[in-house]
Amino acid sequence: MLVKKYSGELVPFNSDSLRHSLTRSGANNEQVEKVYTQIKEKLFDGISTRELYQLAFEALKAQRNSFAARYSLKKALRELGPEGFYFEKWIARLFQEYGFESTTGQTIQGHAVSHEIDVVASKGNEMLAIECKFRNDIDAKISVTTPMYFLSRFKDISDISYHFFGQNKKFTQGWLVTNAYLTSDSKDFGKYYNVNFLSWDYPTDNSIKKRVDKAVFYPVTCLTTLTDVEEKTLLQNQIILVKDIINNKEALKSLKLDSEKLRLVLEEARELIDYKLEEE
Repeated sequence: MLVKKYSGELVPFNSDSLRHSLTRSGANNEQVEKVYTQIKEKLFDGISTRELYQLAFEALKAQRNSFAARYSLKKALRELGPEGFYFEKWIARLFQEYGFESTTGQTIQGHAVSHEIDVVASKGNEMLAIECKFRNDIDAKISVTTPMYFLSRFKDISDISYHFFGQNKKFTQGWLVTNAYLTSDSKDFGKYYNVNFLSWDYPTDNSIKKRVDKAVFYPVTCLTTLTDVEEKTLLQNQIILVKDIINNKEALKSLKLDSEKLRLVLEEARELIDYKLEEE
């Protein structure tokens, strides 16, 4: 049986890959097999990856909302758009999780021209200039021209002292961060010129999806019990993470939810935060 990717390419259906992705939702082996059986009964030759995702999402949601929420992480990151403003906020918070101070949307003067830096992060002697490349297309890839351009920008701001977080420091590293994929040329270029990458699946052992699972760092757009409008309201109020809902009793106040829906949202949020996936 063949599956049609978003690009239109037809590829063989991979049952092991589907089972693995279902396992990453937090479902146990028995639940995974039950969901897989439900999905298998509805498969047909030429099914699209979008349709396959929806079948899996709905089957997982029937088991537990938090399973579907965790499974939808990639889609949830795309919903931090449409222009990626909230993705930059989310990345700033992600680096804070690793002990950095961070800020977004900073304009600085380089040797030749001025530059807007999406995220500036600082810890100890390190100060990072982080370029965020947000993509709405599920199969989007960052070509080698992007790190080439970023490297030229980073060179223009190197060896200049800037005042951030109460002290004067120079940038020590450049990071290119994306919710998309990287081409092989991009990876090779980054390795050679010491451009740090963080993408959906790269580096393999410390990618965005791995970091989210390790730090239970799910964006509020994961939550299946909230509508799109409710999620957007939270983002506008700087409630970026599911953790924020748990840690701040006033976080959901602006949504004016009835008691039953409030219970469901908090239940899903707690399940997402309390359950940590095992390392692969």
